[in-house]
Amino acid sequence: IDSIMALVKWRNYGFFDKELVKNPGEDSAFDVLKDINMTVCASGRGQMVFGDSDGFVHLLQRDLSVTSFRAYQCRVSHLAQFKLQNVVVTIGEDDERGPVVKIWNVEKSTKVGDPLLNRQIPLSTDGKHVQPSVVAIHENDVHSHLAVGFCDGHVVLFKDILKETRFFRGTQSQQIHQDKDLVTGLAFHSPKASGSPGAILYVTTSSGVFSYYISRGRRNVLDEIGCDIDCCVLSDESADCQFVMGRSEAVHFYDVEDKGPCFGLEGGKSVLHWFKSFLVIVYLDTRQRAPSGKTVHQLTVYDIRNKYVAYSAPFPDVQAVLSEWGALYVVSGQDRKLFRLEEKSVNNKLEILFKKNQYEMAISLARNQRYDKDGLVDIFRQYGDHLYAKGDHDGAIKQYVKTIKSLEPSYVIRRFLDAQRIHNLTTYLEALHEQSLATTDHTTLLLNCYTKLKNVDKMEGFIKSGKGFSFDVETAIKVCRQAGEQYYDYALFLAEKNQQHDWYMRIEIEDVGNYERALNYIARLEFTEAENNLKKYGKALVNELPVATTNLLKQLCTGAWKRFPTERVLKAKPEEFVHIYVQQKSQLLEFLEHMVKAEPDSSSLVYNTLLELYLHREKTEKLEVAGERERRAERALELLKSPNATFNIDQALILAQMHDFRAGILHLYEKARLYRQILQYYMDQNEYDHVIETCNDHGKKEPNLWILALSYFARKEEDCKDYIAGVLAHIEKKALMPPLMVVQTLAHNSTCTLAVVKDFITRKLKEESEQIAKDQDLIKKYREDTERMKREIEQLKTSAKVFQPTKCHSCTNPIDLPAVHFLCGHSYHQACLEVAESETECPLCVEKNREVLDLIRAQEQTTGLHEDFHTELERKKTDAFSVVADYFGRGVFNKVTLLTDAPGAVRQLPAAVDLPKNIVLTTRTGRGAGGDTHF
Repeated sequence: IDSIMALVKWRNYGFFDKELVKNPGEDSAFDVLKDINMTVCASGRGQMVFGDSDGFVHLLQRDLSVTSFRAYQCRVSHLAQFKLQNVVVTIGEDDERGPVVKIWNVEKSTKVGDPLLNRQIPLSTDGKHVQPSVVAIHENDVHSHLAVGFCDGHVVLFKDILKETRFFRGTQSQQIHQDKDLVTGLAFHSPKASGSPGAILYVTTSSGVFSYYISRGRRNVLDEIGCDIDCCVLSDESADCQFVMGRSEAVHFYDVEDKGPCFGLEGGKSVLHWFKSFLVIVYLDTRQRAPSGKTVHQLTVYDIRNKYVAYSAPFPDVQAVLSEWGALYVVSGQDRKLFRLEEKSVNNKLEILFKKNQYEMAISLARNQRYDKDGLVDIFRQYGDHLYAKGDHDGAIKQYVKTIKSLEPSYVIRRFLDAQRIHNLTTYLEALHEQSLATTDHTTLLLNCYTKLKNVDKMEGFIKSGKGFSFDVETAIKVCRQAGEQYYDYALFLAEKNQQHDWYMRIEIEDVGNYERALNYIARLEFTEAENNLKKYGKALVNELPVATTNLLKQLCTGAWKRFPTERVLKAKPEEFVHIYVQQKSQLLEFLEHMVKAEPDSSSLVYNTLLELYLHREKTEKLEVAGERERRAERALELLKSPNATFNIDQALILAQMHDFRAGILHLYEKARLYRQILQYYMDQNEYDHVIETCNDHGKKEPNLWILALSYFARKEEDCKDYIAGVLAHIEKKALMPPLMVVQTLAHNSTCTLAVVKDFITRKLKEESEQIAKDQDLIKKYREDTERMKREIEQLKTSAKVFQPTKCHSCTNPIDLPAVHFLCGHSYHQACLEVAESETECPLCVEKNREVLDLIRAQEQTTGLHEDFHTELERKKTDAFSVVADYFGRGVFNKVTLLTDAPGAVRQLPAAVDLPKNIVLTTRTGRGAGGDTHF
């Protein structure tokens, strides 16, 4: 049973404009066709072709000019026009030989201007004249076929009729169909798909529909009912090139193998024509007649795909329907007026549909017309607005979804924020995410919709199914976290999947409270991420899982952390994790002890913190474990004495002092060479024996310790005579203090009697008396030397010096002239003196003389340092005498006179300076009596 689509009243939109074709430059109807007794027509290659009963063929051009030529002596019965070539095929009769096919090349002409006749093909065989009923042509880049159907039911196929041959001969014809019924329609179809079987010929008779594969000779019976002449047509690609046949009860569609759909378009049909994507049907309108009594036809244009009537109007006595120059032409009436049906523009069509609220039709039309994207989106928006206004929110959201990528999402979202329409908003937001166009706000809104709807399945599908949703992960995590504990698992899933480690840890610790799972998660991370998360969340983890967290930190800080084969071996700094053990000091102690063993070169902060832990005593503890303090003190001292320890001595010393760690304090003082502090510590503790012991141990390195010890014992009111005596013995031995200062120091002690210092003072006075005697002898000697020098100087000034040397003091050879004699008593050959460093100074005495001169110059330089002297004097007010003695010894207060060899030049020298005699030099020589030389 054929599937017939029931005819629901299709809407008529009037998408064509009807216009009467007029003579060029005139307002009267085009009347050229009026005088043509038209029998047949064709179109399709930029011109309309008409054949008449007198045997003429008329060519109508676009400018409405007409050219005519005689094709036959009698009527033209059939006519066809090729589209790829400007060739017209006609069938008619010239004489009694019967119908003849003629092929005309319109582009070429004869001498008289008629188209060139390329070929003639007689249709009569064996003297039998059978009239053709229909004709069809087929052409492509290779072949050009002609099919002719006859009234007796057979169809003849002529192949390659456009070959360059004057008259057709041979066996190029083939009878492809034989039946007893009239052949009413023929149509060629050539599939373009690769591997197609070639050209297909559709044949209709008054009792059936058939299809033939020309190359294979295969026949398919498509239907057992037929149609009248002109009531079949081949559709174009918009309808899949189906063969269309019209009967009074319906219109049937066929493909090459089987029958297709049919439409219940009832009514007597006289013509079927295909124009673009439209099916044109001319009905015989029995309800009305023209004033002349002629038949009135109803011409209707159908859009079969979208199921609407594009145009419908009555025409009197329709004689032909043609498609040319982008329009539909109708030859109507006895006067054969030519009407043009011009399809409206797409925009005009859409305006009509919008006015009628036919948005679905508008969408379909726009798609068929390949409307631009922005225009199509605007139709979707208008359709959505229309449905929204009607209250069809489900339908509206479907249309709005189609506007994504072009329409601003906020336009749609604002319309569906009402709680009753939240499911529609969810649909739109899901579509935004599917197309990767969602922002963080859209993600937040969608997840909130899921939570408001309590749609756990959709939430899980959005987050876990991986259906291609694209969204901002951090926003999704925030929303799931805020939605409550029911959605924590989704937040954790997203965080773990997208490696949002911070969010995962935050949710596990702050919201879920699953510390063990959080710690296991960190254990799976790479080094850097694990380090950062332990720094941030380590305090909470240590408080809840102290042992497990500490073990994890040990791996992190000792280079044992390697979760991936390609991961480099890295070590974290243990001092950066000390802060997380604020409430877990025992675990911190274990952690740091492990670190100093595994990593002896740990930082000073590690050692200092460990030392503090050893020394720390909880104030809240009333009673410690027996021996625990001693063990910790021993460990602390071992740590301080460890050669690998890198603690900061100052900080360690502060810690030891804060916790009164005696052994540590003394060790650190000694390590830092703070011997006075060691002494002071024992003094503060009043440990006299240790004071003496410290002085004995470190007195050589810092002698002042004995002086400090004496002052310490001097201040004590206890009986410290023995200790004082011992200290005085060392002071006396090393001459650390003058007796007067010793007496002054001990004068403050009321228990110290003169008997304690009697022996010391007696010995010191005796030593000073002996020293005074030595100094007086030395002074006497200096005075005698000074007097002697004065006499020598005076003698040199007033009398000549006689030189009687026998040998040269340089070469030791006997002296002879010329010779040079110095006042120091040394004589030289002049030749020996020339090789010396200077001829004006005695070579043997020059070094000593220079030392004396340097000393004099240095004293001269210091004689002007008055400001330095006064400054030093102010600075050392308590010991001003030593400053004066120092500057006096440097000759600041002496007047220096220096003697030179220049006549009359005299410089004053310090009185106590032992000036060598050879400073003064005479260079002139002469011979005196008795062989003496005088200068």
